[in-house]
Amino acid sequence: MRPLSFRPDALRMLLLRNQVATLDALKQALGTSVDVTVFRKLKPLDYLTSYSHRGRYYTLREIASFDDHGLWSHADAWFSRFGTLLATAERFVHRSPRGYFADELASLLHVQVQDALYQLTQQGRVSRQIVSARYLYTATDPASQRRQLLARRTVEFLPTVLDASVLEVAPEEVKAAILLFYSLLDEQQRRLYAGLESLKLGRGGDRQLADFLDLDPHTVSRGRFQLLSQDVEVDRARKAGAGRKPVEKKRPK
Repeated sequence: MRPLSFRPDALRMLLLRNQVATLDALKQALGTSVDVTVFRKLKPLDYLTSYSHRGRYYTLREIASFDDHGLWSHADAWFSRFGTLLATAERFVHRSPRGYFADELASLLHVQVQDALYQLTQQGRVSRQIVSARYLYTATDPASQRRQLLARRTVEFLPTVLDASVLEVAPEEVKAAILLFYSLLDEQQRRLYAGLESLKLGRGGDRQLADFLDLDPHTVSRGRFQLLSQDVEVDRARKAGAGRKPVEKKRPK
């Protein structure tokens, strides 16, 4: 008895018609109950597996119209130019200028990514750092990681703005303006300013402010403590005799 011969054209016609299909639908179209048979016939068709829905959906690369991020969706099933969820999350993290918090990446990929990021971290494929008391996922290359952290801290540390998206200037310009303002303060004012912003940031704020303003974390902590205990010298910002000498005006003879 001759073995059954399955033609991949049936799979291609189904996918071209429906754009995506489950494994059960593909087996039905091919007339087989064997998973391996379906995958063997799919292989020459250059197929893709969804990174959402635990890889339940299939499509053809020729069907997918990827966006600028390399993603495409149909009927709530999401596909990536880069393949699996792990591969996609890894690529996104490495090419991001500022790294990603888990919720940011989940919003972009339209799926939960905590487990994927944990696996990537365990496998050494991405790194993670604490920024603003949260895990920031970054590239593993030290130079790329430093660039991402610097860019992230510039954006995260915007003490006068609640939402960076409302800014009409670049975050780097805001950072420069903050540092200029900070340089005009006296010693106590600098310490209190750092302490105030640390209070806004919460856990880890002392270290973040210290890095941003090039201070000792203990100085930031002291400023925060002074504000909370209201231990502030308000009568005099400078010692007597400090500052510029008065200029004597010359009267015309």
